[in-house]
Amino acid sequence: MTDWRRETRDDYEQKGFAVRSGYGQKPALLIVDFINGFTDPSTPLGGDLTNEIAVTRDLLTAFRLGGLPVVYTTTAYDADYRDAGVFIKKVPSLSILRRGSHMVEIDDRLRPQPGEYVVEKKFASAFFGTDAAAYLTAHGVDTVIVTGCTTSGCVRASALDSMQSGYLTIVVREAVGDRAEEPHEANLFDLDAKYCDVVSAGEALGYIRQVAGAGLGGAANESFQRWWNERPKVEA
Repeated sequence: MTDWRRETRDDYEQKGFAVRSGYGQKPALLIVDFINGFTDPSTPLGGDLTNEIAVTRDLLTAFRLGGLPVVYTTTAYDADYRDAGVFIKKVPSLSILRRGSHMVEIDDRLRPQPGEYVVEKKFASAFFGTDAAAYLTAHGVDTVIVTGCTTSGCVRASALDSMQSGYLTIVVREAVGDRAEEPHEANLFDLDAKYCDVVSAGEALGYIRQVAGAGLGGAANESFQRWWNERPKVEA
């Protein structure tokens, strides 16, 4: 941890910030905007998110084997962009995200399976103007585990609205990315101090293992435990 973060963290903790909010009993995985327009480095909005996608795949596998809810978001606009509001005035590059185009499709490395929910949004938050909260509530979710991009934009907005919607919110450090290191780190620091818990992939996977193991029986649990023991290890 760099000096500014260590000193600021100490000061925040003395003032009552950065307390752990923890985990609940029923998590959902929220994969924010890992769509081609953001994961292809050649696009105006894109960056190299190879490592973050790899960690998200590990989490996604655990959720699938555990039979736990998975939600994706994409950002997509009509051809006239009237649904983009002021956002597209601020970020004209959003014009590549036209509904029906390759740019708004979920990255093939994380391709949704039947039963996994895809939310189309217009702005930064997965919850603003969408039915994401209704879907999570209908599935009895009390904990939202967030991955995706960008840390300073749609991940931050989604994590904040997740907390404000009443969910215990977890951001997995190695599974979120941004276009630059400084805004990435600053926003992870601020999210962890005020709105959610920022945790390692190892900690998140350990929690999913506990929840999924408790909810599975027989052959399903054996399959999950086999995957757990054989999977490539991530840092705790």
